Amino acid sequence: MLQLKTTGHKAIENLRKRSCFPPAWNDIAELQHATDHALRTFLEERFRVAKKSGPGYLLSELFDRSVRTTETEHMDLPGLDVQKKIDMIIALDRMNSMLMIYGQYLRIIEPHIRLLARQNGRKTKILEIAAGAGGLALAIAASIRDHGLPAEITGSDIQEEYAAYAQQCARQKMLPARFMVIDALQMEHIPEGRFDIILISQSLHHFTPGQLAVMIRRSQEKGATLFLGIDGHRGPEMLAGVPAIAMLQGIKDFMLDGYTSARKFYSELELDLIAETATRQRTHTISGPWPLTVLTVPLTND
Repeated sequence: MLQLKTTGHKAIENLRKRSCFPPAWNDIAELQHATDHALRTFLEERFRVAKKSGPGYLLSELFDRSVRTTETEHMDLPGLDVQKKIDMIIALDRMNSMLMIYGQYLRIIEPHIRLLARQNGRKTKILEIAAGAGGLALAIAASIRDHGLPAEITGSDIQEEYAAYAQQCARQKMLPARFMVIDALQMEHIPEGRFDIILISQSLHHFTPGQLAVMIRRSQEKGATLFLGIDGHRGPEMLAGVPAIAMLQGIKDFMLDGYTSARKFYSELELDLIAETATRQRTHTISGPWPLTVLTVPLTND
């Protein structure tokens, strides 16, 4: 219901006919601004299309607008106590383990890892950005250790405390994973060609459209072959399901964050526009499986 593909496709068609859409850009600062503007323009045009298309389309659009938010999750608040932040990312990791979601992530990522390993004749080097407690990076490391997955995994986060906690977990579990402090929007101190896949999971909605476009572009500048973004599917069932499952962790703010996150998930067409704006190409794909949305962006040198 919240994908709104019929009116969305028509809105994009209208915008492409009227002007250069998505807009052109010359540098990173322009890319961020252009992407944010493009998404706002798209949503405004989709609303106009919905009004002309009949009450059913308009009601769906109004519902989407009523739940859409730019509110910041509690775990991202700058003044939040460090231990509370760590408790919340541990709760997220625990919830993912309970739902066996890391296995689903691995089934999505593994074919890309094995394909690149065959093509390059070596292990595929992966960087996870905005990794939080490092649950996915650790799951990849476990597959490397236990099943011979041909990869090397580095997890990262801008929060030093998260990276330190994840590295401690890797040592305790004797897993071949390294964790670093990296700003996903800058990717400083990453040598060009160091990583084949740059991955972000469960965090796309924590960033603005322009910031996501910058991450894709930075990944391209760093010589990565592939950018993979995995997040929740935008839909009404997630509005109820995510906070309900989060509630089981017994942390009120974590439950509220679950509801906020479900309201912020990107639709497939929004991710489509972000990727096209960042790469100036349409070689990317958007896929499932439910309840996930997967953005796969092949990267080429300009």
